[in-house]
Amino acid sequence: MMTSSPLTTFVLIHVVLSLVGILAGLIVLRAMIAGRDLGYLTDLFLATTALTSLTGFCFFPYDGFTPGQVFGIISTILLVLAYYGRYGQRYAGKWLMTYTITATAALYLNCFVLIVQSFGKIPFLKEMGPNPPAFIVAQVILFVVFVICGVLAVKRFRPIVKLCP
Repeated sequence: MMTSSPLTTFVLIHVVLSLVGILAGLIVLRAMIAGRDLGYLTDLFLATTALTSLTGFCFFPYDGFTPGQVFGIISTILLVLAYYGRYGQRYAGKWLMTYTITATAALYLNCFVLIVQSFGKIPFLKEMGPNPPAFIVAQVILFVVFVICGVLAVKRFRPIVKLCP
């Protein structure tokens, strides 16, 4: 019989939220590039990404400031702007571009952390060491792909906004 501690359960919840957010976010980003808003899937992406950022703060020690906390703070700020652009301003004016950029950037940060965690936890990647060229190459490729996708999304995303309350 396998037992789990509350911390193990919390880590599992955090990881599942992160993976759901990344998967939903990639689908949402693809839809934005195609000019469409996916409604509830977008809601799922934003909610799980926000919960990933917020639950991530529980993993940090109280006696210092870490790069992970910086990522969490930046992600939280991006998500606040994305939420406000989508729900508060309903994509009005420049808020459509603000939403598109901040949602894409928040997804990028989650994918960045996924690569970091993969190189720290997956045995064959971990064997390459803490700063292998493969890690740097993976992060550069991720960045370039997200810049291209972000530019395409900003140019093409024009959702039909329902003005019902």
